Amino acid sequence: MVGRSIKVGLLVGTILVLINYTDGIIAAELTTTDYLKMVLTYFVPYCVSTYATVRALLKGG
Repeated sequence: MVGRSIKVGLLVGTILVLINYTDGIIAAELTTTDYLKMVLTYFVPYCVSTYATVRALLKGG
């Protein structure tokens, strides 16, 4: 479950980071806050994937 959630977090997180921060990345104008937000962006899909998997396992049992 954790491995799957990590893969989802990396894939979806990367897509979200590219959508939201491409301009800053290209212009090299990212702040420390931007980097923190980018890291946190990866946790959202990870948490959603983990929650959905646990929920499905609990309902199935």
